[in-house]
Amino acid sequence: MSDGSAILERPGERPGSPMPLRSDFVWGVSTSAYQIEGAAAEDGRGPSIWDTRCRTAGGVVNGDTGDVACDHYHRYAEDIGLMRGLGVDAYRFSVAWPRVLPRGRGAVNPAGLDFYDRLVDTVLEAGIEPWLCVYHWDLPQALHDLGGWANRDCAGWYADYTALLARRYGDRVKRWITFNEFSVFTLFGYAIPWAAPGITDREQHLRAIHHVNLAHGAGVDVIRVLVPGASIGAVHNRQRVLPEGGRPENEEAAALLDEHWNLTFCDPQLLGHYPPRVAQAIEPYVQPGDMARICRPMDWFGLNHYGPIFAKVDPTRTWGYGWGDAPPDSPTYGVGWPIFPDVFRDELLEITRRYRMPIIITENGCGGSDSPDESGTIDDQHRINYLRIYNAAMHEAIRAGTDVRGYFIWSLLDNFEWGSGYGNRFGIVHVDFQTQKRTPKASARWYADLIKRERFRA
Repeated sequence: MSDGSAILERPGERPGSPMPLRSDFVWGVSTSAYQIEGAAAEDGRGPSIWDTRCRTAGGVVNGDTGDVACDHYHRYAEDIGLMRGLGVDAYRFSVAWPRVLPRGRGAVNPAGLDFYDRLVDTVLEAGIEPWLCVYHWDLPQALHDLGGWANRDCAGWYADYTALLARRYGDRVKRWITFNEFSVFTLFGYAIPWAAPGITDREQHLRAIHHVNLAHGAGVDVIRVLVPGASIGAVHNRQRVLPEGGRPENEEAAALLDEHWNLTFCDPQLLGHYPPRVAQAIEPYVQPGDMARICRPMDWFGLNHYGPIFAKVDPTRTWGYGWGDAPPDSPTYGVGWPIFPDVFRDELLEITRRYRMPIIITENGCGGSDSPDESGTIDDQHRINYLRIYNAAMHEAIRAGTDVRGYFIWSLLDNFEWGSGYGNRFGIVHVDFQTQKRTPKASARWYADLIKRERFRA
């Protein structure tokens, strides 16, 4: 694969000039609890499935863990100060379920609830709007021991957990996200064992899909009742799926992966039905009234997008498909992911066509192995160029009629990147994981300038 230099050397050289964005367009940064908080065994927090995964041989590169991560639990005020310096409108974060409910249900942990009180209040004091994600992959281990998402009861446990958060923070938090990337944590957790809980079982995967969808619908209803004026969305990782090499034998694999990756959660939640291939398989687990419980009115569509994915036939996998390789001449960036800004534009247009909803881009960003030079500067031009051309693609979609209302970078900080550990850095702020020193990269300055320019044009 190429290093992407050809496409990234000409950032912004895309047809048409940017049009002014909405006056209420939201610029933000995103993080998640397990990836930045640390303090994994402090103040009453219980273990999550990712704590277990990190202690499973081969579960995470280099045996890395989220035990300390970015130590955000203790340094949140400093990190919010960095956000304020960027001039962002909003901070998307997640609550760690086992920090507030150590066993996932039952007795609450006052210290955990107090932490998020402090976090929310400090965000608001900085003039930034908190966007709270209820679930970002850190299921309490105690609930997994009872079957986790493969147990239908987990939808009820999630609803109770959501109610706890809504009652506690709903007076100050009005932007709510039920889940982050449904397809990723179910597919990689229950069918392809690349993430926690690391199961490879077709039946458990199907059950998990349906029960997570039920939990989403229940969560929406709980928030509607308990948080007057709430704006509710869900975050989906949608990326075009292409057959490896364009070969006919990989086309069915691509179609099946497309349903699992792009449609299995969006369609039932927003259209009231599963896509055809999944619908046939999941029918035994659907009870009367379930689809109405899942398809609840939503306010916006959250999109996480980085680039396309490629599929190939793989009989060793649960569903018979596997991840393929991009064409050898595809431009890529630091972590090897392909750069296709036109696919980003087209995905925004497809969401508009299929679901007719406002869109918030809740994650977009560029990984790498950034490190300071001799002067202590991190000149991450590859990330700046990536962000520039993807923002240009967003403007193209807006000109074509897509209603995009916000853009959040992944991520504010270099962090624990799940199975990749600390090797992949996606932050616009560098973190020295030995000293916890934060250093804004060149991309942080670029993003702050972009926000200022766009506000001036609005």
